[in-house]
Parts: sequence; structure tokens; C-alpha cells
Amino acid sequence: MGFGGMGNMQKMMKQVQKMQADMTRMQEELAEKTVEASSGGGAVKVIMTGKQELREIKIDPEVLNPEDVEMIQDLLMAAFNEALRMSQEMAASEMNKVTGGVKVPGLF
Repeated sequence: MGFGGMGNMQKMMKQVQKMQADMTRMQEELAEKTVEASSGGGAVKVIMTGKQELREIKIDPEVLNPEDVEMIQDLLMAAFNEALRMSQEMAASEMNKVTGGVKVPGLF
């Protein structure tokens, strides 16, 4: 390998290091970014981070009927699943910005 090859290798290594730093920064940012999903016309709201960590659940007291626990459970599940979908979509979008669309095994 000539000297030109070594220069290309160093350039590639710097690009990999930059991508690793960008990915670390992006993961830290995702831990702070949130999405909010609701169900039942806003009766239940779920806030989740970009790292799929549940941050908050809000339930309108008017829907808290002890005789209809199943409805509350369904509303919670619907809001949680929507927040999870939104959070995963946000994470994939942020990852795409860092990797330029290149799939990195083991991440997201």
C-alpha cells in the first residue's frame, strides 16, 4: 500500500470517529427529547423519551370509573403504543441524520 492509501485510511478513521461522536451525542439528545401521545380524545396522555423511556402518564380524573377498569387499561395501552411508535420513529430519523441512511448493525 502506498502513501496515498494510508492517507485515505486516516481520513476514513477520522470519519468513523466523527460518526461515533455524533451517535453518542444523538443518543444523549434522544434521552432528553420527548413525544406525547394520547387516546380517548385526550383522556389519557403518555410522554416518552426518544430512548423509549416512559416519562409521564396523565389520566383525566373524569375517566376514572372503578366499574370500567378495562376501558382505562385500553386507553393506557393505546396511548403507550402510540408514544412508543412515535419515539421509535423519532430515534430512527435522528439516527438517519448521523449515518446518512447507512444501516449500522446493533443500533436501533
